[in-house]
Amino acid sequence: MDKVEGLVIRTNNYGETHKIVTMMTREKGKIGVMARGAKKPKSRMSSITQPFIHGTFLIQSGSGLASMSQGEMISSLRSIREDIVKTAYASYIAELTDKLIDEKQPDPFLFEQLLQTFLWMNEGKDPNILTLMYELKMYRKAGFAPVVDHCLHCGNPEGPFSFSMVEGGLLCYRCKHRDPEAYGLPDPLPKLLRVFLHMDVKRLGQITMKDENKQLLRKIMDEYYERYGGYFIKSKKFLKQLDLFSD
Repeated sequence: MDKVEGLVIRTNNYGETHKIVTMMTREKGKIGVMARGAKKPKSRMSSITQPFIHGTFLIQSGSGLASMSQGEMISSLRSIREDIVKTAYASYIAELTDKLIDEKQPDPFLFEQLLQTFLWMNEGKDPNILTLMYELKMYRKAGFAPVVDHCLHCGNPEGPFSFSMVEGGLLCYRCKHRDPEAYGLPDPLPKLLRVFLHMDVKRLGQITMKDENKQLLRKIMDEYYERYGGYFIKSKKFLKQLDLFSD
């Protein structure tokens, strides 16, 4: 028996009464486990195998799929599940993690980033900014993060900068001619991109951004992921519908 601390990122029904639960754990990285009887409403398993639950779980590993024998909730992160906007962002983050992370590769730092992102979201910090921060860290983990510390062509650390999709990161004003299509970035954005990529989300204070800057970064991140990310992320569609909703 192994005891792990984990966050539920996906559940799939299995047969009439069971669930296969995908968790991001501190000790073992991403794992899938069978939770027997978890679909029965009165089962103790049912409440601890909901999406976004943070808990400790007893796992029995065998040759096939590991099975969960019991679990204890640390935090239900209920305010995420009770708010459609938070649910949409959290579902997107969970799916991104599921798609980009290989199984059984422990990464305590990434686990902490995911957990803290959900905790801040649950407490009401801006889900949009939290998502941008987490996405950039995921892109780095998956090996396709954009170059945001300096001009990717000449290494110049001084702006003004543009963001080039084709080149995959920042171009300074002298090198902008290399990509006439590059997005011009207004003043705080290059610095914010750096902060979002490198800063531990635990240290997040009050970051405020103009709505148009959020929209621009969202557009850049979506386009960037479509170009370099590879996997289709279903929950992004829901977020886009909500964006139309909130305009």
